[in-house]
Amino acid sequence: MHLLARMDSTEEACGSPGLSQHRSPLTSRSLSAHVWSQRSPDFQNEKTATIWRSLSPFWGEEYTVHLPLDFHHLAFYVLDEDTVGHDDIIGKISLSREAITADPRGIDSWINLSRVDPDAEVQGEICLAVQMLEDVRGRCLRCHVLQARDLAPRDISGTSDPFARVFWGSQSLETSTIKKTRFPHWDEVLELREIPGSPSPLRVELWDWDMVGKNDFLGMVEFPPQVLQHNPPNGWFRLQPFPRAEEDSGGSLGALRLKVRLTEDCVLPSQYYQPLRELLMESVLGLAEGPRPPLLPPVLVQEDAASPLAVLEELTSGDCRQELATKLVKLFLGQGLTGPFLDYLTRREVARTTDPNTLFRSNSLASKSMEQFMKLVGMPYLHEVLRPVINRVFEERKYVELDPCKMDLGRTRRISFKGAPSEEHVREASLGLLTGYLGPIVDAIVGSVGRCPPAMRLAFKQLRQRVEERFPQAEHEDVKYLAISGFLFLRFFAPAILTPKLFDLRDQHADPQTSRSLLLLAKAVQSIGNLGQQLGQGKELWMAPLHPFLLQSISRVRDFLDQLVDVDGKAEAGGPARALVPPSVTVREGYLLKRKEEPAGLATRFAFKKRYFRLSGEMLSYSKSPEWQMRASIPVSHIRAVERVDEGAFQLPHVMQVVTQDGAGALHTTYLQCKNVNELNQWVSALRKASAPNPDKLASCHPGAFRSGHWTCCLQAKRSASGCSRTHSAVTLGDWSDPLDPDAETQMVYRQLLLGRDRLRMKFLEDSNMHTTLEADPEQGSRAMEGACTDALARQREAAARLLEVLADLDQAHEEFQQQEQGKVVWGPLRP
Repeated sequence: MHLLARMDSTEEACGSPGLSQHRSPLTSRSLSAHVWSQRSPDFQNEKTATIWRSLSPFWGEEYTVHLPLDFHHLAFYVLDEDTVGHDDIIGKISLSREAITADPRGIDSWINLSRVDPDAEVQGEICLAVQMLEDVRGRCLRCHVLQARDLAPRDISGTSDPFARVFWGSQSLETSTIKKTRFPHWDEVLELREIPGSPSPLRVELWDWDMVGKNDFLGMVEFPPQVLQHNPPNGWFRLQPFPRAEEDSGGSLGALRLKVRLTEDCVLPSQYYQPLRELLMESVLGLAEGPRPPLLPPVLVQEDAASPLAVLEELTSGDCRQELATKLVKLFLGQGLTGPFLDYLTRREVARTTDPNTLFRSNSLASKSMEQFMKLVGMPYLHEVLRPVINRVFEERKYVELDPCKMDLGRTRRISFKGAPSEEHVREASLGLLTGYLGPIVDAIVGSVGRCPPAMRLAFKQLRQRVEERFPQAEHEDVKYLAISGFLFLRFFAPAILTPKLFDLRDQHADPQTSRSLLLLAKAVQSIGNLGQQLGQGKELWMAPLHPFLLQSISRVRDFLDQLVDVDGKAEAGGPARALVPPSVTVREGYLLKRKEEPAGLATRFAFKKRYFRLSGEMLSYSKSPEWQMRASIPVSHIRAVERVDEGAFQLPHVMQVVTQDGAGALHTTYLQCKNVNELNQWVSALRKASAPNPDKLASCHPGAFRSGHWTCCLQAKRSASGCSRTHSAVTLGDWSDPLDPDAETQMVYRQLLLGRDRLRMKFLEDSNMHTTLEADPEQGSRAMEGACTDALARQREAAARLLEVLADLDQAHEEFQQQEQGKVVWGPLRP
């Protein structure tokens, strides 16, 4: 069983549907469930894992998707996956925009599935121009049917054969049928004469023509007589289903628990955010360029309390803090400053920690930022280290259990050939299996120093240095190791072992038996990361048989951590992209369909030829098969844009374009089709990541193709016409992650800072007695210390005033933009 989420949408917003679980009854048979999400207008599909043979599947998966701002509905479809033939649709849930936004916290509840009516499953828009004319013969309605876009695919080929049928009163006319397209262009005028009687509405229906069987409904629009008379339709109109009463299944199809939250925001042009970005960068660079002794009094350690990062750290908590940490890490990654950024947060965290046992154990901004940083830059490293053993656990599906309270002796009859197995037999067999898995895991980790991304090693080196400065005593010798292993083992390796699907190590969730094996392995890796400090404590004494192996591994882990931080360099040379894509290493390969350069006269499906592509940090090459010699290649340094292509350009899904520039400055576009949307996302991500350091990236391009003498997207007649859509040329960090978008990330930071603006103003600018809380003890202080305090306060006030000024400028920019959107003012030139 799987779930399809379809967003009927057309303005950039961010929706976060968290797909939790399904409640029986579904049907009388066993089902296999997964989730597929589709979003307009690019039809980028996302599919959850399939839960096999279950009437009560649990997914626990979360998606963040960007939606057009004027979307109308969000629909989730639950399907039964079939190995042969089409998947069966079980039911759906349709949520209106109003329902999602009714509560600022979104939706978090069980919702009954409803039946799916094919005539209600419509999408797309139609462009019409209607005129009401009058002559000697009477009134006439002239309906100019121009085109339609984004129609539902009704045929097995993924397209439709659409035609339009126009009704006015008792009369009807039809357009011609356009074959195999979801973006038809008719440009036909249909005229209907008025028949005596009461005024009639105009209804335009779209249908998919079928040679055999009945035609399939694609949608309709209807206009009442008053609209036709006073304001005849002219423009694009969203297609609607046939009006009918909603059918409530009463829970007979089951229910789905959803957690959906919609957030909307306006992202201004990039130059508006530059002052705030400069403040953020200065706050970390100033600390990095002027290191201060680690044991200064708190007033001096915290003298940057008015910096944007300090304010954000004080304001945020919970889920908001994790989201903020991700945005900040991406923002500083794009600037090549993650090292100073993480060092800044580490210094603040270490300075206020008195008990080394609690260091980085809370979900502080420093902890969350380091965690998100590892996920963003370390996923290929994680896959290389853990995937072989994880695959082995999934493939072998052995029964493993050490807890006597959970042992099922009936499931382990084959373990012993001498009668029924005992608990001791099960324990010994399970211990052998666990150590058989743990051994290769530990070997892979301790032998991975050279494969760990340099950016991660530098971050751990800085972390260890700050911890050693703060806790130099001999009794705190282990703290420098625990600080690093707490992140690398407890927040990176162990969670990936526990839930491989969420770290893209597996396509499907584990079954209950495999999940238990993974849980025991994750607990063991967690104990190793804690350097054995908690062995024999707590409630899980049944883990004792593993303790000898764990203790033997700890000394190896210490040596590994020492080697990990033995790295030269103080900065991420070349930024994140150069560190992540080695020039000579193949980062992605596989079959794609490549469009011929000038396929004049060829049908679209014959213009694309199957080729085997390889991508490294230096070259994108292709040949007829993996064994063939390289036929052609594109230097990665020549790439100027990597973008998705509208489905209407070639009437084909999952097409991307690679725009390159030759030595003479001419631009060339290579069109490539992937077999599914997941492969498309992975190739786009890999190509953008490899080409991120390239200069002279294009600011815009055409999401369509130049065909029949014009661009399919904007209808411009010149091949050299400027692009009609902005590019997304910023670096991507991994197949699973979003591209870096510094403007959107800074906008989120700005919104968070607004929450603390009044507190910041009162604390640093309006409190005349502020100095009394920061004075040093007169018996231990000195004139030098008092002077330092005064200087620190002055810097705090100056920083607070500057931050408030930047926020005020952004406020004004947003107000001007809103007024411009409402047509009250003309958008003038951008202020510096």
